[in-house]
Amino acid sequence: MIQARKIIKKFKSGNSELTVLKGVDFDVDDGEFISIIGRSGSGKSTLMYQLSLLDRPTSGTIEIGGKNTDILTDRERTILRLFQLGYVFQDYALIPELNAIENVMIPLLEQGINKIDARKISARVLERVELKEKFNNLPNQLSGGEQQRVSIARAMGHNPKILFADEPTANLDNDTSISILKTFKELHADGQTIIMVTHEPEYVQYTDRVITLFDGNIVKNEKN
Repeated sequence: MIQARKIIKKFKSGNSELTVLKGVDFDVDDGEFISIIGRSGSGKSTLMYQLSLLDRPTSGTIEIGGKNTDILTDRERTILRLFQLGYVFQDYALIPELNAIENVMIPLLEQGINKIDARKISARVLERVELKEKFNNLPNQLSGGEQQRVSIARAMGHNPKILFADEPTANLDNDTSISILKTFKELHADGQTIIMVTHEPEYVQYTDRVITLFDGNIVKNEKN
């Protein structure tokens, strides 16, 4: 599903340059649930941003579904993200003026799906994440866990090939975090490929494989 080779990512700050990823090789098979862990500053989120096409590496190659993403234009990358990838972020990234079902509808409408069908799909995925009674609630009328469930519903509504989750439980209490991870596990059981960055080592038990980063390098790559 993903093949990344010799991924280097550098950031410039004034006259200095910081190398965050130092030649990372990374493969993801179809249907895997992978967790990426490591200390703060190890490069976890930076790696995920490269793999998910939210950023471009300084050098190296990334293939998704056999397609070399390095030669894609910005528009082609945007289309690939819209139709094949899904995203869940730690801050939920919901539009505050839109209710739950409207937030979930956004990527579907951007794909060109008509409003009636987009609403039906959004209702179905919100029910799946146990938010049937919250369709019309604005984000500020939802708990943190409920907002993250809306974010998950939005990410899965268009059946992405790969679901990326960047610290999805960072702002949640332990019970709510476990509930969110169980939702990911259910999606994975249905065949969803998931890549999750987490700072909580105890949550890797829900995943198939654990990638440990240290100082911009993969130091462990272990199956659970």
